[in-house]
Amino acid sequence: MLPPPPATSPDGARAQAVWRNRLGSAFRTGLACAIVGCVSLYGPHPLKTQLTFPAFSYVTAILIVSDATLGDAMRGCWHAACATVMVVPAAMLSLWVIGPQNFTAGVAAVAVAIGSLVVAVPESMELMTKRIAFGQIVIVCVGAVIHGKENGAVLGPIHVASSTTLGALASLLALLLPYPRLAHFQVKKLCRLYAENASQRINLYMKAFSAQDNITALDAISQAKPFTETGTKLLQTVKLIQEGVLWERPQIRLLKPHFINPGVRLQAMEIPIRGMEIAVTSSPSFPVRIIEKELSEVLLGMELQIGQKLEQAKCSLPFEATTALEAKGEIFNKFHESLPTVNLNIEDLTTSFFLFLIKLLQDDLTMAAKTECIIDRSNINEEPRITLKEAKCGFKRICSNWCVRRPKIETLTFAVKYSLSLGLAVFFGLIFNKENGYWSGLTIAISFTEGMQATFTMANARAQGTALGSVYGVLGCFFFQNFDEAKVLALLPWIIFISFLRHSQMYGQSGAVSAVIGALLILGRKNYGPPAEFAICRLTEAFIGLCCFIVVELLLQPTRAATLAKRQLSQSLGKLQECIGEVGLSSDPKDKPPKLREKQEKLRTCVDKLQKFAGEAELEPNFWFLPFRIACYNKLFKSISKMADLLLFMAYRMEFLVEASQSCGLAWKELQEPINSDLELFKKNVNSSLECLEKITLIKCFAVIERETHGKKIHNDLELGKSSNTDERRMHADAEKIVSSFLQHSKEATDKIWAEKGEERRKNEMAVCLSAIGFCISGLMRETKELEKGIKELIRWENPSRRINFYEISGKINALYPE
Repeated sequence: MLPPPPATSPDGARAQAVWRNRLGSAFRTGLACAIVGCVSLYGPHPLKTQLTFPAFSYVTAILIVSDATLGDAMRGCWHAACATVMVVPAAMLSLWVIGPQNFTAGVAAVAVAIGSLVVAVPESMELMTKRIAFGQIVIVCVGAVIHGKENGAVLGPIHVASSTTLGALASLLALLLPYPRLAHFQVKKLCRLYAENASQRINLYMKAFSAQDNITALDAISQAKPFTETGTKLLQTVKLIQEGVLWERPQIRLLKPHFINPGVRLQAMEIPIRGMEIAVTSSPSFPVRIIEKELSEVLLGMELQIGQKLEQAKCSLPFEATTALEAKGEIFNKFHESLPTVNLNIEDLTTSFFLFLIKLLQDDLTMAAKTECIIDRSNINEEPRITLKEAKCGFKRICSNWCVRRPKIETLTFAVKYSLSLGLAVFFGLIFNKENGYWSGLTIAISFTEGMQATFTMANARAQGTALGSVYGVLGCFFFQNFDEAKVLALLPWIIFISFLRHSQMYGQSGAVSAVIGALLILGRKNYGPPAEFAICRLTEAFIGLCCFIVVELLLQPTRAATLAKRQLSQSLGKLQECIGEVGLSSDPKDKPPKLREKQEKLRTCVDKLQKFAGEAELEPNFWFLPFRIACYNKLFKSISKMADLLLFMAYRMEFLVEASQSCGLAWKELQEPINSDLELFKKNVNSSLECLEKITLIKCFAVIERETHGKKIHNDLELGKSSNTDERRMHADAEKIVSSFLQHSKEATDKIWAEKGEERRKNEMAVCLSAIGFCISGLMRETKELEKGIKELIRWENPSRRINFYEISGKINALYPE
C-alpha cells in the first residue's frame, strides 16, 4: 500500500486526513465482516442453524457500515428493523396462503414483483429500508423454491430476519470497537478544517481586493482556487454526516429547538465567500476605486473580527455566544462613516458588492437564519434522513402515506421498473441455476436507486465490480486452501483497497459494493463446493440480473446519462427563467418568504443534478453515440451556478430595500417605480435569450425542424437581433444601458429621499445596497452571454455539418409550436 501523502500544505493536511478517514472506514468495514464471518462460521450450533443466509448478513453490514459514523449505524439498524417488520410477517402470510411446496420459478418471480412494487411505491420510506427489504423479498421467495418443503411458511422468513439482524448488529459493533466513531467528533474536526480553509480564502480575496496592481491580485486569486475546491468538499461531507449527531444525541432536538446544524452555519459562511470570489474575478483592473486609508483600516478590523469568528468555528462554539455585539455595531458605524460618498456608477459596482459581502460575512446570524430554510430543503433529492423522534412513528407514517397519499407518476414508473426487473431476474436466475438463483435478483436489489440514473454506467460498474471481487475471492481460496481460518483475514487488504476505490469516478459506490460482496461470498463461506465453479455461476447470475435491469430500463425509460444531462440543462434554464421572473421590489414589506429565494433554492437543486448527470455521462460507454462533451457542460454549469449565487445575493439586497422602505414613507414609491421599470427591462432582455436557449437545447433533431418549416414564412423576433454577427455587441450594449439606467434612477431617487431627511450615512448605506444589486444585474447579463457561447459550442459540435443560427432556429420553433 502506498504511504500517505506528506502534509506540506493545508491541502496536504486535508489529503492526509482523507487518507486516514478512508483507512479507518476500511478497518470498520473489515471488522463488521469479520464479526459476521466468525459468528456464521464458528458460532454456536443453535445460532448457526438460524443463520442460513450469511451472505445477506454480509450484504447488510456492507450497506450500513461503509463510511458510517455511530449515528449512521444506529440509523442503519433502524432501517433494517423497519424492513424486517414490513417484509417478514407479510412473507409468512403469503407462504402460508400459497404453500411453500407450490412455489415455482414463475410463482416466485410474480411474488417478488408484487412485493417489490409494494415496497417501492411509498415515497416516505427510506432508501436503505427499500434496499434491505428488496433483498429480503428475493431471498424469501427464492428460498421457498429451493427449500420450501423443509422450511415451511415460518422458518424461511425467520432465517432471513436472523441474518439481517446479524449484519445490522455487526455493523453497530464495528462502529463501537475499539472506540466509537462518533459523528459529533467527525463534524467538529471537519468544522475545524473548514474554518482554516475559509480563513485562507478570505485572506487571499482580501489581498486581491486591496492589491495595487493586477499581477498581485491575479496571483492571490489563483492561490485561492485549490482552497475553494477543498472547502466545497469539506462542506459536502459535513452535510452528509451531520444527521448522525441527532441519532447519537436525540436530546438536541428536544432541548434545543432553535439548534442550527453545523452545515447550515458553515453554508452561511460559504455563500458570501463564493460571492467574494465572483467580485474579485469580475473586477476589470486593480486597484479598485474608493479604497482610502481610513476605509482600509476599518476593513482590516472587520477582517480580524471575521478571523476571530473562524477561530470559534474551529472549537464548534456558537458564534453568537462570544461575539461582542457592541464592538460589531461600532465597526459597522465606522465602516459607513469611513465610506466616501458612493457614486452610483458602473466603475464602483465591484467595490460596493465586495463591501456588502464583507458586512454579510461578519453579520452571520442574519445570514444563517436566512440560509437555514434553504439548506434544510436543498437536500430533497438526496437520500432522506430522519431523526430519532421521527423514527418512532416511521412505520405508521409509511402505512398512512400508502393508504392516503397518492404517489407521483415518477414514483410509480420507478416502482414498476424495479418490480419488473427483479421479477424477471429471479425467474431467469432460477431457470439457469436453481441453487444459486438468489444472485440475479440481489444484484439489482442491493443497488436500488431512486430518481433518474445512468443505466449503462451503473450496470458497467456493477459488472466490473462483481468480476473483480470474484477473481480476488477465487485467488484467495487458492492461496489459503489449506487454511480456512485465514480466508476471512484475506478480505482485509481487499476491503481497504475497495474503500478507496468506492470514491473513484470509475467505479463509485455501486461498483465498490459489488466488488466487496463478490469477494465476501467466496471467502466468507464454507462447504459450498469449488470456489471457481461458484464464482463462474455467480458471475453468470449477476449478468442475468444486469441484463434484465438494462432491458427493462430501455423498454420503459430508455435514457442515457448524456440524455439526462441534456434534459437537465434545459430544466436548469427553465428554472433560471422562473427565478429571474421573480426579480423585483415588492410593494409589501411584509411579503415573506420571498418567492425569489424559494425559486433560487429549486434552481440550486436543479444545477446540482446537472453536475451529477454530466459527471456520470463522462464515464458512460459511448457505443455508437458521439463522445460526451464534458468541457462544454462544465462551462455551462459554472455559468448557471454563478447566476444562482447572484440571484441569491440579489434577493438579500432587495429584502433589505423593502425593509428600509418603512423609514422612507411615501417617498418609497418614487424609488420603487423607476427601479422596477429597469428591472422589467432587464428581465425581458435576459429571459428572451434564456427562452431561446432552452428551446434549442430541447431539439432532438435539427433536420426535422428544417424539413417541417421548409416553405413556411418565418417571422424572426426583431428583439432578438437581425444578425448573429451583431448579437454579442448588441447584448453588451444593452447590458450597459440597463445597468446605467438602473443606477441613474437609483441615484435620483436616493438623493431626493435622503436630502429631505439629511442622513448622509443612510444614503451611503442605500447607495452601497443599490450598487450591489447593479453588480448582480451586470453579472447575470454577462453570464447569459457566456451561456449562449457555451450552448453554441455544444450545438455546433453535435451538428458539425450544419450552419447554426440561434435566432433563425428560435423563429422556426415559434412557427412550429406557437404558444
